Amino acid sequence: MLIFALAILSFVLYTTTQSTTSDAAPSTTITASQTAVTMSSTPKYVVAHFMVGNTYPYTIANWKSDISLAHASGIDAFALNVGSDSWQPQQIANAYSAALQSGTDFKLFMSFDMSSLPCGSADDAGTLRNYITTYASHPNQFIYNGRVFASTFAGESCTFGQSSVSKGWSTQFTKHPALTGSNAVYFMPSFFVSPSDFSTFGDVMDGAFNFNSGWPIEVNTSFVNSVVSSLHQLAPDAAPSTTNILSKFVGATATDAQYLSALSSMGGQRTYMGAVSPWFFTHYSPQTYDKNWIYLSDDHLYAARWESLINIRDQIDIVEIVTWNDYGESHYIGPVEGAQPNSQAWVDGFDHTGWLNMTSYYAAAFKNGSYPQITKDQLIMWSRPHPANATAPDAVGRPANYQLTQDKLWAVVMATGQCTVTLATSSSQSQTFNVSAGITKLSIDIEAGGYMHGLIERNGEIQVDLQPGNFTFNPNPSSYNFNAFVVASP
Repeated sequence: MLIFALAILSFVLYTTTQSTTSDAAPSTTITASQTAVTMSSTPKYVVAHFMVGNTYPYTIANWKSDISLAHASGIDAFALNVGSDSWQPQQIANAYSAALQSGTDFKLFMSFDMSSLPCGSADDAGTLRNYITTYASHPNQFIYNGRVFASTFAGESCTFGQSSVSKGWSTQFTKHPALTGSNAVYFMPSFFVSPSDFSTFGDVMDGAFNFNSGWPIEVNTSFVNSVVSSLHQLAPDAAPSTTNILSKFVGATATDAQYLSALSSMGGQRTYMGAVSPWFFTHYSPQTYDKNWIYLSDDHLYAARWESLINIRDQIDIVEIVTWNDYGESHYIGPVEGAQPNSQAWVDGFDHTGWLNMTSYYAAAFKNGSYPQITKDQLIMWSRPHPANATAPDAVGRPANYQLTQDKLWAVVMATGQCTVTLATSSSQSQTFNVSAGITKLSIDIEAGGYMHGLIERNGEIQVDLQPGNFTFNPNPSSYNFNAFVVASP
């Protein structure tokens, strides 16, 4: 953590003192002429983390609907996060049946949730092996480098009854006699360990999934205060604003570099899977899951992180979107359906599928090596539902790190050509931008009582007029909700 903090401090100081861009720069744009990105001959894939634990009432029709929507949005596979509930194996079977019936080449693979599944005995590993052998030959199983692809959430302390974690995973899973030949596994776990410890798992990991890379999780209020203080000491006349500092973290690839370096030092052809995520807010009381915080998600996190990964796509094999349907942590991009984990208070009425409008664009750029041409004007907008400093009669309290978030309307414009875009959050708060063909990130302030309204105009004609009638930036919320309200033009 100290090394990371020092590296970020140096980065922030360098980019701040070298840049002549104003803190208030309103937008960044990828224009139609800036389509080339670093090429790589390695096939690229985009997958999405899918919480099977939220599918209790799902039918095969629900699975088919999700698969069709994900496939249309440029996603190649679902990472099926499976836990210990007795009903989940049947939902896994439904998912594979739906994928086959969908008529697409959409793939599925197991992402074992080792925070739920037991892993203390050799028998526990049999559950994992059974999932692999059951679906290894299924037409919609994701096969990577000729083997059955599998991942995890956690698992860094699992021994499966053996003398060490590495031996447990090796003897009971990756090297087990049942997982050979057509059942052989290509294992890409998300072990929450320091990359410097990857060498311990040389006989286990074919690569690594960096689950937490989708957000700048190191950025909390104390960390930012420390950086601000250090920058003022180092450069009192050039120290940036807190807002400018925070923007430097959004989409950063520091942890990607750490993972890539560690995997390279292990030798062989190791695969890296990075994460991209649009948001993070969770609000569970100490009496339930005891999770009440946000991660920094401002400054167009989803778009910025995608662009960062595309810029280094020659080093990245797979991108996993976190997530399709984790409602409890507010980073879902799929429809709100199924069974929520008691997250209705901050999820109901907060559709996120507008972010899918961007997903296919960025997924295509990552997989193909160039940004696709935009053929239809689109506008995506989002904001939180109340001011960060609002007071609510909520016993859970404000989420940790709420001070980091800005009261803004965020917008992404996907334009077919030169146009003007006007964003408004009240009768007295609006701004008009000249926008080029391509994708442009914009934002303006929003105050208590404000709304969201966006216009795309070209040659005096309105191309898009987007204003949700059910959104108000509420100064007096009944509970704290730092989720995003997302809307998009059709």
